Order: sequence, then C-alpha cells, then structure tokens
Amino acid sequence: TMTIHNANQIVEVHVGSGLYSSDTIFDYSSGYVATRLFSRNACFIMKINKEYIPELQELGRLAFERQTMKEVYSPNNVWVRFQSGNSIFGRAKEWLIYGRAIEQLCAGLPLYQ
Repeated sequence: TMTIHNANQIVEVHVGSGLYSSDTIFDYSSGYVATRLFSRNACFIMKINKEYIPELQELGRLAFERQTMKEVYSPNNVWVRFQSGNSIFGRAKEWLIYGRAIEQLCAGLPLYQ
C-alpha cells in the first residue's frame, strides 16, 4: 500500500509479503529514501536522485496509473539495488539530516547508505 502525505512531503510504502515484507519512506523535505527490510532487520538509506526517482506529484500519478491500469506504461519505474557496506547506528547528526519520519522507521537498526 502507498500513502502520500502532500502536506509533509512524505510517501509511505508498505509491502506485506511474509518474509520479504518492508516499509519505505520517501521524505522529499529531507531528500532521502529509507527502506526497512524486516527479514534483514536493517535500514537502507539513500539520497533522492531526481534523475531516477519521480517528484512527489509524479509518484502519485504513477500510483494512480498502476491502480487503475494494472500496468504502468512509463519509463519512470524505480528499481534500486543496495550493496552491503559498513553499517552505522543512527546518531543525532544523521537523524537531523534524514528527518523525523526516517528516524521513526529506522531508529535502533543498522543503517546502510
């Protein structure tokens, strides 16, 4: 499911798929995306690259398209591959950069950038 909070410039995506369940937050005000993978008990954070990740308004349109058409005929599909690296636990400085919504999603988990 996808929830778009236009006032806060935040998009929440919840994938319920058993072992592969995840939560993702696109925080357009801070400029970061965070994905929490429940099977790995970790959070992956990346900077929003406008070349690959659509604007908030475009994301809403793509979600509507997918819901109504069951298939998105758009080149703006987002596929991300994370590579394991060194993890850190969020410190106060990182949470100020990433924003409150991402802090709530990832607090206490290893962070991979």
